[in-house]
Amino acid sequence: NALSFARSYGAAATAEAATSPAVDMRSDTVTHPTPEMRRAMMNAAVGDDVCGEDPTVNALQEVAAKMLGMEKALFVPSGTMGNLICMMVHCARRGSEVLYGDRCHLLHYEQGGIAQIAGVQPREVRTLNDGRLDLDDLRRKLRTEDVHYPVTSLICLENTHNLCGGRVLTPDYMKEVTDLARSLCLPVHVDGARLFNAAAALDLPVADLLKNVDSVSVCLSKGLASPIGSVIGGSKQFIKQATRVRKVLGGGMRQAGVLAAPGLLSLQVMSKRLQEDHALAKRLAKGVEELSGLGVSASAAATETNMVLMTVDKKKTGLSAAGLTAILEREEQDLEGAKGKRFLMWPFSEDTIRAVTHYHLNAADIEALLGRLDFILRKRQPQSDA
Repeated sequence: NALSFARSYGAAATAEAATSPAVDMRSDTVTHPTPEMRRAMMNAAVGDDVCGEDPTVNALQEVAAKMLGMEKALFVPSGTMGNLICMMVHCARRGSEVLYGDRCHLLHYEQGGIAQIAGVQPREVRTLNDGRLDLDDLRRKLRTEDVHYPVTSLICLENTHNLCGGRVLTPDYMKEVTDLARSLCLPVHVDGARLFNAAAALDLPVADLLKNVDSVSVCLSKGLASPIGSVIGGSKQFIKQATRVRKVLGGGMRQAGVLAAPGLLSLQVMSKRLQEDHALAKRLAKGVEELSGLGVSASAAATETNMVLMTVDKKKTGLSAAGLTAILEREEQDLEGAKGKRFLMWPFSEDTIRAVTHYHLNAADIEALLGRLDFILRKRQPQSDA
């Protein structure tokens, strides 16, 4: 039956994990809650959050609002829902249009929810390699008053920027965007799934990255290691409307304190160690730079947070990005330091691999991966005649 299958499958998976340890760098979403988080979940005070009566959720929202520099905050089940709620509050008027980057997470990885569910039209703006929107293109994409056009209603930014490899938007750039938006009476939303990584990279309070921003969504379950959840921030009136939208999207939770409890630790404890993840990513990028002659390259200068983008030269290696990740996923028995280890990463494109560091990893894992890459790539080099 299903229960016995689940038990046998779980036992088999546990046995495989015991014999085949995986260094999992696919994402920082693979992090497990810490022992302290599990204890906090067990002991959390709870109430009915839909009625506003869960003390742990209320505490999380108060802490989040203060850290984000917002009047209020709201706990939601996921970052995708958090972004969608913010779109729906800002763009309640039918015929609204949102301006966002052509490489942003909202466009590529959230199922087109703003169109599918919210009925909002997106308009893409050119994204520069460092995650910034091209401000000249942004100005060109602003709609003029015309009965034929949708109404430009919102500008969205992403910080850090996923597809650009965890790049950071600085306060100076944020000010350029918000000044432009203010001059046009437009709100600005920040998809800040990894905003705490941006703040850690700049060694600034998170609120410094949100001055004059109207709303933000921050994920608790990535590098901050909660098992679930995001928080959105905004004005009192904005969060009042967001609470209504959360309910209609199915995000109203009852005794949610057991989920909010680890979120408090994410904000107050795990956010303070993110620079450790950044240091591991920088070491990996520098190590891969040294392998560039063998057909895989990266940029340490462009590695600003916990993501490393590695480019695979198919002419030199005979491999696509997917081909190299498939080899890395297999155990290596002949290489000291990486013996028995599997390395998990995601191919981002035909020639690009993304590796993400997080609190489960250590320096030995990074050195083992670099050794494994060196071993694989040297074996694939053409042999010269003696």
